[in-house]
Amino acid sequence: MDTIWLSGAEWLAVLRIGLGLWWLESWRHKDKKSWFEGGGIAWAADVAAKHRWNAVRSGFDVVVAPRPRTMAYVVAYAELALGLGLIAGFLTPVALVAGLLLNGVYFALMIHDWAEQGQNSMMALISAVALFGMSWQTWSLDNALGLF
Repeated sequence: MDTIWLSGAEWLAVLRIGLGLWWLESWRHKDKKSWFEGGGIAWAADVAAKHRWNAVRSGFDVVVAPRPRTMAYVVAYAELALGLGLIAGFLTPVALVAGLLLNGVYFALMIHDWAEQGQNSMMALISAVALFGMSWQTWSLDNALGLF
């Protein structure tokens, strides 16, 4: 593979680190006080209640609605863990698959919002490329520790 400036593995690491920064920004920009007091989940509940797919409405009612505070922490700290894991390249394949799943959930919930569709589609695409390109081969703790 011919590339300019960096090797192919290094470009994949750049992609992985950029995705990690994106997840970290998703965590950083949240108003944590409002989010953990239920603001984020209340917003999602409103979106889910109007969703055209019954599976999304009922899934939200079964999984998220009974435990809004817990789910607020799960979402926020999943974004933080994904960001840090991808930037450091620690448990990278696990982080990439978890990110794909989280993007899938966001995508399904926000199917009517074009801005969210674009962001989650791009994050999912980067995750897939980073996963199948084995982006942990360079500039990662996984590589330094001999994992994967």
